[in-house]
Amino acid sequence: MRIVVCVKEVLDPSAVNNLALAGKLKIGGDGRTLDVTAVPRLINGYDEQGMEVALRIRDAGVTCTIVAVSIGPDQKAMLRQCAALGADEIVGIDPAGQELDGAAVAKVLAAYVKSSGGADLVLCGRQASDDDQGVVPVLLAEKLSIPAVLFARAVEVSGQALSVTRVTADGDEIVQGAMPALVTISNEVGVPRFPTAKARMAARKMAAAEFTPVVLGLSAGDLTPSVELVRQQLPVVNGNCQFLQGSAAETARQLIDRLRADGVV
Repeated sequence: MRIVVCVKEVLDPSAVNNLALAGKLKIGGDGRTLDVTAVPRLINGYDEQGMEVALRIRDAGVTCTIVAVSIGPDQKAMLRQCAALGADEIVGIDPAGQELDGAAVAKVLAAYVKSSGGADLVLCGRQASDDDQGVVPVLLAEKLSIPAVLFARAVEVSGQALSVTRVTADGDEIVQGAMPALVTISNEVGVPRFPTAKARMAARKMAAAEFTPVVLGLSAGDLTPSVELVRQQLPVVNGNCQFLQGSAAETARQLIDRLRADGVV
């Protein structure tokens, strides 16, 4: 069984939020990108949980090859983290300076999956923490002509049968079907594991397979964006905090009075 986990490197969302709250987050001169040279980059949290789901499938006794694939100019550190977690293969695809929208990212990932022998199961985070669009997984499933199951908190595999527990507004929903399939992973999976020091040392020796869109048979025209980011704006963040004094009953009454005055209740 071959499991492909799509991962993305993003700015540390906690650091970005802290800069925003402190009023220190700036837009770069191009008006489209954040000026955050000091903010670390790391694996998207939902994608990390996608890796965790792949590892849990292996832990359950399923014989599988886990492949972590990412698109970007320099993904070595993040891919080595995936290797330290337990990925058997790591793959970096360099877009060679070309800006990719969600549809183009899906095209590149689909081209890789097809050229590398396909996949029984493709795992993606439900969305990325930088743009929060969540469009790539469904577009990727369409281009691979496989079904997509969204917002999973648990995935079980038996032979070529797949059982996915989905998170919905009305509670859990269990979906069953046959592979190949694509599943997006939600944060309800739980806290992902941490790699051991020994695994980190071993991962340093693993080299990522490197590709470009051209090597995968895609031209610049194939990757022309259909959606273009024109401008980003920073919201005005106001942090106001008031402490209520008194006993539990007194503070509860003060809180209710304040909420009523504000029209909340």
